Amino acid sequence: MPQLNPAPWLAILALTWLVFLIILPPKVLGHTFPNETLPISIQADKSNTWTWPWH
Repeated sequence: MPQLNPAPWLAILALTWLVFLIILPPKVLGHTFPNETLPISIQADKSNTWTWPWH
């Protein structure tokens, strides 16, 4: 049975991981986001207190 011969599959596995770990990350990280995020404001939001009775 050819499925039990690990020689071609081991090379395919090694080359696949080589592509995933060396070639693809710079390509993926090279993309920029179209909308830059704005810094969060330091001031806390003023919220109204709950004035309704619980009963």
